[in-house]
Amino acid sequence: MSANSSLHSEIRCQTCSIRRLCLPVMLADSEIEHLENIVQRKKVLKKGEFLFHAGDDFDAIHAIRSGSLKTYTISSDGTEQITGFHLPGEIVGLNAISSTQYPSFAKALETSLVCSIPFDKLETLSRDIPGLQKQLFKVMSGEIRDEQELMMLLSKKNADERFAAFVMNLSARFGRRGLSEKEFQLTMTRGDIGNYLGLAVETVSRLVTRLQKKELISIQDRYIQITNMDELSELAGTACHT
Repeated sequence: MSANSSLHSEIRCQTCSIRRLCLPVMLADSEIEHLENIVQRKKVLKKGEFLFHAGDDFDAIHAIRSGSLKTYTISSDGTEQITGFHLPGEIVGLNAISSTQYPSFAKALETSLVCSIPFDKLETLSRDIPGLQKQLFKVMSGEIRDEQELMMLLSKKNADERFAAFVMNLSARFGRRGLSEKEFQLTMTRGDIGNYLGLAVETVSRLVTRLQKKELISIQDRYIQITNMDELSELAGTACHT
């Protein structure tokens, strides 16, 4: 048996740990089996490897089973602009549905496993399974909502508030995955965070130091612990969700 066959046999939608976050959440077992038949198990992406490049033909949406990715664009002058960080259970490539090409690059921030779903087959299957179509729309709506909420938080904040909003957003997303809201790993570099938030990397480092002195967070290497959720949430301008 090949490595890919072995991987496919070990990981199935029915037993996947992120099933409740992904497309099969609203489906009956018999319907999940139909979805299972079109899902393509990608080989493991190593840190720095690409899932797709900007300009590649759009052929599938991709569900992150484990690990994390960043998406970004490159301007005409060669400047990279990070457009998002993506965690297990989230789907990458939805913004390409209206086009024939992926508009951004998607690169693994760590060793990651991705399930790819050919979009033409997904469209056909969705017509036969109303629950799948409804869940696809729900996932797309949720992605749009989360992006809009984060952009609203980040657009009117000073540097401290912006960084706090970023951490609180990650906290909420990890919490929805049944993981700790207060302790998690930042798989992105401080340079990546600064790029995403529109801050210099030196500013990010100063923010980390300042929030640690205020005892709102504690960071060792890239492992962050939120030590005062209420005050960090207040700083971010969000309602504390604990």
